[in-house]
Amino acid sequence: MDNRNTILAIALSALVLIGWQYFFARPQIEAQREQQATQQALTQDKAETGAPQPGGAGAPAPGAPSAAPPPATQKTREGALRDSPRIPIDADRLHGSIALIGGRVDDVTLKDYHETVDPKSPEIVLFAPLGSPQPYYAEFGFVNAPGGTAALPNAQTEWKAETTGPLTTQNPVTLTWDNGQGLTFRRTISVDKDFLFTVKDSVANAGDQPASLFPYALISRHGEPVVSGYYILHEGLIGVLGDEGLQEIAYKKIAEQKSRTFKVTGGWLGITDKYWAATLAPPQDKPYTARFASTEDGGRSYQADYLLEQMTVAPGATAEVTGRLFAGAKQVEAIDRYEREFGIRKFELLIDWGWFHFITKPMFYALDFFFKLVGNFGVAILIVTVLLKLVFFPLANKSYVSMSKMKLVQPEMMKIRDRYADDKVKQQQQLMELYKREKINPLAGCLPIVVQIPVFFALYKVLFVTIEMRHAPFFGWIHDLAAPDPTSLFNLFGLLPYDVPHFLLIGIWPLIMGVTMFVQMRLNPAPPDPAQAMIFNWMPVFFTFLLASFPAGLVIYWSWNNFLSILQQWVIMRRQGVKPDILGNTLEVFRKKPKPADTAKP
Repeated sequence: MDNRNTILAIALSALVLIGWQYFFARPQIEAQREQQATQQALTQDKAETGAPQPGGAGAPAPGAPSAAPPPATQKTREGALRDSPRIPIDADRLHGSIALIGGRVDDVTLKDYHETVDPKSPEIVLFAPLGSPQPYYAEFGFVNAPGGTAALPNAQTEWKAETTGPLTTQNPVTLTWDNGQGLTFRRTISVDKDFLFTVKDSVANAGDQPASLFPYALISRHGEPVVSGYYILHEGLIGVLGDEGLQEIAYKKIAEQKSRTFKVTGGWLGITDKYWAATLAPPQDKPYTARFASTEDGGRSYQADYLLEQMTVAPGATAEVTGRLFAGAKQVEAIDRYEREFGIRKFELLIDWGWFHFITKPMFYALDFFFKLVGNFGVAILIVTVLLKLVFFPLANKSYVSMSKMKLVQPEMMKIRDRYADDKVKQQQQLMELYKREKINPLAGCLPIVVQIPVFFALYKVLFVTIEMRHAPFFGWIHDLAAPDPTSLFNLFGLLPYDVPHFLLIGIWPLIMGVTMFVQMRLNPAPPDPAQAMIFNWMPVFFTFLLASFPAGLVIYWSWNNFLSILQQWVIMRRQGVKPDILGNTLEVFRKKPKPADTAKP
């Protein structure tokens, strides 16, 4: 019973970490293969392709717009960009261009983010035009009401630039197109200091008949997106749709379902990657029909779109509608600001904070606060760990006091075991009376571990999903806190000129974590039971291998937390009159144990 608290704490930690690694942090290779096989077998449902094409003549009833299929011949991205006259984009944090043919935002590259930690590596490309290897773009426009025959701008329409480019934070651009039937379309596009485009479409009717139109917007992505493949993270179609709440639909699921439709008011929808996203925010006070869809017309494509209610433009009148497009990095500060300034409903959920949202987001805010003070997220992790230790100090203090008392009464516990060796029930009764008399809680040792688990999850989530942690350096060889320690014991941390297999990447920080965990366990004597002692002794090695593949920032946190726990437990044990015998307990691990037959001899 005296060792139950330690064994239970270790077993609980191992179970949680193994479960987390297996169910959440394990790459979905088999799932991805199944997805590809399923998608290749799917055929397009003709009953769902009757939706009007942008600028088309329409169908019997208005439906969600469909993006144009990719061209039969594929070009390089640069070649596809040359196929259309363009207005450059040169904003504070992104650059690219707007295609005058179609009036699409289909070329966006992020200035602040690179593919690797090397600042000279290529910048992150978000949007790409039709004709390139993987088209990804946003489109705004109108479809006719039932029976309407007005010529509307479509994917082949060439808009005229009314203003000179480029599009910058201070300089919006305006495009115009006259349908020759009395309708003049004007599109004004502006971009803020981060990643938000505002698209204002207006229709002026100079004819003698009213025009009834349905405004729409869509984000279309062609080809098979590259995903991280982790259960802990959603990548695919996403949105907060009015009272329907958060919708997260994987690529595989929407390929099977073909489409899902919602009639709502307020919210947003789009497509998200791990760190990047493209989303649409319709007017928050107007009803609309939202749709997630997937087709296989010339290749698999995915789409998120909305269709606003019908608007009628009377002769001599002008009507306008405003939509917003987010295309960039999922930076917490920017996303929170958009939610506040524009009232975009629960836009914060674009970042996958997970089930522990109430812990994960405050954890991020704490780390971000200290990062802005010290300029290093690794140091911020160390500071937040100290603060967490202070918050949970009373609980941990009580636990360590109880463990110290248990060590003081260990001789009496051994006598009880010897006295009632053949009567386990009586033995447990006597031990419980001893615990009660000495005011010892045998499960107190579990409390620090139990408290640490949600903190561990929250920090893991922050390191895994937030763009702020991506490529964030610490000191020395740690250039990315969100990636595992790149060193390995098995090539002497880079001294030997060869690479080691991934499962042998046991870096310096995982070793530090294992050593500190071993020392912390050695503050208490090993359990007398051989099986328990073996688990006790091998657990640091197991955790070293397990955590070696985790983000370096998490391993640094765990190591630092172990070190602080060692100091705290050392001080408490000394105050309780218990002499910490780390060396003796360590030597006990390697001391040859007597065989049961030997101990039975008189």
